Amino acid sequence: QVQLVESGGGLVQAGGSLRLSCAASGRTASTNGLGWFRQAPGKERAFVAAITWSGKMTWYTDSVKGRFTVSRDNAKNTVYLQMNSLKPEDTAVYYCGAGSIWSNTYYYTAPYDYWGQGTQVTVSS
Repeated sequence: QVQLVESGGGLVQAGGSLRLSCAASGRTASTNGLGWFRQAPGKERAFVAAITWSGKMTWYTDSVKGRFTVSRDNAKNTVYLQMNSLKPEDTAVYYCGAGSIWSNTYYYTAPYDYWGQGTQVTVSS
């Protein structure tokens, strides 16, 4: 089992920044990466960014490229999502997931076997 705990969400004005953290514990060696997804009210959970534990591969959805950066600290078993230039459309509950992800699967929810509880991000206009 892998346990994931997200933190860092909050209310911010458009143009502001937030940094989300996802702390992993347990059998993280059974996974090879972690992804960030978000879910707005009435919408499906959607891919945002992902990173392998090695750090060699990162992926982003087009709408956040150049604004969001995913990184990891393996010593702390923690993955971060630095979000800059936030927009109202970034408002959602953000979830981190851990699993076996590859270049052709990272954007699906299915490869992620473990999920955190989510953290709310609200961007006001």
